[in-house]
Parts: sequence; structure tokens; C-alpha cells
Amino acid sequence: MGDRAVLLDLAAATAAGGPTVPGTVAATLRSDSGPLTGAGIVDVVPAASTVLVRFASGPGTRPPAPDMSEVLLARALAAVAAGQPHPASVPAVEVSADELIVPVRYDGPDLAEVAELTGLTVDEVVAAHSGTVWTAAFVGFAPGFAYLTGGDPRLQVPRRTQSRPSIPAGSVALAGEWSAVYPRESPGGWQLIGATDLTLWDAAAEPPARIRPGHRVRFVSSTHPIAVASVASSEKASATTAVGSGDGPVLVVVRPGPMALVQDAGRHGRAADGVGPSGPADRQAHARANELVGNDPGAAAVECTLGGLTVRADGADLLVAVTGAVTPATVDGADAPVEEPFFLPDGATLRLRVPQTGLRTYLAVRGTFDTAEVLGSRSTDTLAGLGPAPLTAGSRLAVGDPGERSAVASTAAAPMPPGVGTAVLPVCFGPRDHWFTEPTALLHGEWVVSPQSNRVALRLDRPVDAAPDEVPPLTRSRTGELPSEGLVRGAIQVPPSGQPVLFLADHPLTGGYPVIAVVLDADVDRAGQLRPGQRLRFTTD
Repeated sequence: MGDRAVLLDLAAATAAGGPTVPGTVAATLRSDSGPLTGAGIVDVVPAASTVLVRFASGPGTRPPAPDMSEVLLARALAAVAAGQPHPASVPAVEVSADELIVPVRYDGPDLAEVAELTGLTVDEVVAAHSGTVWTAAFVGFAPGFAYLTGGDPRLQVPRRTQSRPSIPAGSVALAGEWSAVYPRESPGGWQLIGATDLTLWDAAAEPPARIRPGHRVRFVSSTHPIAVASVASSEKASATTAVGSGDGPVLVVVRPGPMALVQDAGRHGRAADGVGPSGPADRQAHARANELVGNDPGAAAVECTLGGLTVRADGADLLVAVTGAVTPATVDGADAPVEEPFFLPDGATLRLRVPQTGLRTYLAVRGTFDTAEVLGSRSTDTLAGLGPAPLTAGSRLAVGDPGERSAVASTAAAPMPPGVGTAVLPVCFGPRDHWFTEPTALLHGEWVVSPQSNRVALRLDRPVDAAPDEVPPLTRSRTGELPSEGLVRGAIQVPPSGQPVLFLADHPLTGGYPVIAVVLDADVDRAGQLRPGQRLRFTTD
């Protein structure tokens, strides 16, 4: 999948060995001390019948070895043949013979409909759901959302035709062969049959997900009232504005602009908890800002969308750098440099105006921002709701110890973000281009970035002036649903509408629409600088 990931299709092995096969393979690859040692694997994402192996990406990294697909597949098949089990390593309360007991009040809004769909009575649905032991095959869709398999086959029901915009945390649900408990409030289209008050996600715990791949779960009918909280208290605590502490220097936010977020290199290795990497939308600009002031390239910096950010130094002169979108900057009204380090005097105000080209600007401070980490990262993941909340007027970002590194002057020309013309993004086709009658239709003509685009993805439309005979539609050659499988930054997913979705930093861990192509890793940062209304086209040149 692209040039920094390998998707292992284990459909045949899963059909023969059951839905826990991908989890078994993923556990083996994560713990492999043999031929994969030092291969640069940063995460392994099991799904319904595939395993996605992600390699290091971004500035200063290299693609995996050309034969890596064959090496991984051989190791995967060896794991299947050996029947190596999941490492169910998470201790859980209320465990009997390594089963997590989940008390459920079976009064969900879709319980009667599920009974009608299955031809069972409501009592028979409850008995079937609570009468078997379920096993977590993989975690995806949202943090802590475990796909449970092994239930009564009579309970296989379709997803709802219309998804709900908000489902309370603790809701117990069915869809297809799967059951799940929504660990947090989120949208969803599964059939809701009950609820539990058992906390299944705690961002302050380690690990944060109570149910992980390989764990066994037994649902028990409870007649006691169950109060379902929308989010765990620890999660609320993690989603607070990044506030400095102590008497050291701080950067005070006077005005945040449309959106200002703290971003570091992101969260990696958290797929078992259903957590994606996140991080800066333009990794190269983010790393460059940090290097200019002498920080580690992956240190925390501020990502500002469409300008408007105004900040003030408080407690010391601060060495800062501004990179990314071509953004006019001023200090107390006087022009300030960009793409090179400069001092922001104590009490002085730095203002970033609307970018001339590009969308996102990065502001780094020597010593980086000493904000609280959530799951090992200071990044804000807007889809998962992890990390510090968006900055607001009055936010105080504590500046940490500058360490041993030296600030550097920019010696190489900074890559220019896309201008007002048509952006060109190189792609490699696959892994699901064979799901389309004419996959090369993606390359024909131009696409326009929709206003509904964000850090999760660019949503693309055809220009209103596009001639239909010049831009063939992206139509499916296959019917039915694609089982959920792992996603990467740069993946281009095509829903039934035929309008592509190009995933960015905050993409979901897994998705259920076919990925027709993936933007090359060296070019995907430019996608993070595209504005709504801007045009782009894809190429394989």
C-alpha cells in the first residue's frame, strides 16, 4: 500500500482458520526478533482479513527493501501454520478464565429490529448474544473499538441504512458477524442492542484499551440501571488546552486564528489500541521549523491553519522559526523573517497573517513546548479526540529546556507549498484498483478540494466545468462491501459515490472502502497544504 506500507491479504487463511488469523499474524510480526529486526516497522494493523505493516515515513526515512512483501508474507504464513496465539497481555478486572465479563442492560433502540431481522424473539436475541464467548479479532474504526467475533451465527445482521451522528459510550452493538462496545461517544451505523457502564477506554491507563486483539469477552445480562457516560473522565482530562506550569518562559496565545494545534511527530505503535499516528499535516515543514531553532525534528510545534495566529513571548526572549505555507509574519508590526530563525523579544507579539499560498504554517520555539503527553505524544488527533485541545486565546505554552542542539540557518531552499495553479501528486496504484472498471480514470482530468476537507482527509470533487466525456467516472467492477482493512496517510479511498477521499494525518486506522491508489510518501505533505477550492491531478510519472 503505497511506498511505505505492505498490505498482506490473508483472506484464504482467514476463511480456513477463522477471523483471529490476522491478529495472530500481527502479534507475531510485532514481536518478531528474526528476519524483520531492524526493518523499520513502526506498526502492524490487523483487520478483518488483512494485516497492514507500516514502515517509517516522512523526512529522513527510506522505503522498505524491495523484497519486503515476500519476507512478510512468508513470515505470516509460517505464523498461521504454527498457530501461534495472540499475546493477551492486558490484565482486566472481572476476568474469569481470562474472559472479560461485560454486564449489559439489553434495552437498545435496535433490539426489536434485530429480533425481526433474525427471526428470533427479543429474549432469544439476548440469550444468543450472552450465550457465547466472543474474541477480539482486531481494534479499529476508533480508539478502543474492538471487533468481536465468534458469536451465534444467527445474530448476523446488516448495518443500519442510515448511520447515527452520535452513539453513547458503552453502547453494545451488532453488525455482520461482529459485535462491539462503543468505548467512546462517536458516530456509527451498527445495530444497538444494549449498553454497559464498564469503562473500556482510559487514555491515562497503560494500555488504554481494555479489550485488545486476542482477548475473550462474555456478555452478561444485567437488570440493574446502567449509566452510560459520554467519555471517560481521564479522556476529558487529556483533551484540555495545553497550559504551561512553573515560572519558566511561556508563549501566550493572543488569538488562535481559525485553528491552531500542538503537533509533534505523532503516535506510533498503537494499532493494538485502535490509535492512529496523527502528527503534522506537513511533516517536512514541521521538522524544518524545529531544526532551525535547534530542536529535535519531531519536537512539538504549533500548526496554524490559514493564518491568524498571534502569540506573545512572556518571561524571556524566545528563538522561533516560521515555516510551511508562505505566510507574512510581523513582530510588533514590523516584518519578520520566515524559513529562518529569529528572536521574539520578551513581551513582543508575533502575528501570522493569511498565507499567500499553502494552508498550514508551523511555529517552533527553541526548547519546544512542555505540554502533557497523551499516549506518548503531544499531538492533537482531531478524529480520535486525543491530545491537547485546540489552542484558544489565553493558552500558555510552557517552553522547555533547549538542550544541547544548536540552531541552524536554512542552507537549502525550502520546498514551496502548492501555489494557485493545479497541484500534481504522484501515486502508485493499489491495493484495490482491481475493484474498479477503469482505475486510470483517477488520472484523467482535474479534481477540486472540497470545503469539507480537514486534517482527516481531502474530499475531492470534479470541477463544475469538467466535460463528462473527458473525465470518466470511477465505477466499481465489484459489488458488495470490502471488509475493513488498514489505512495509511496518502491512501485514496473511493466510496460508492465515486468521489475520492485522500487521507491525511488524522486518518482512521481502518476503513471499509477500496483504496484505489496511494500518494507517494515524498509528495503527500504537499497534499496537507492544499486549500479548499484548489485543483489537483494525479500522475504515475
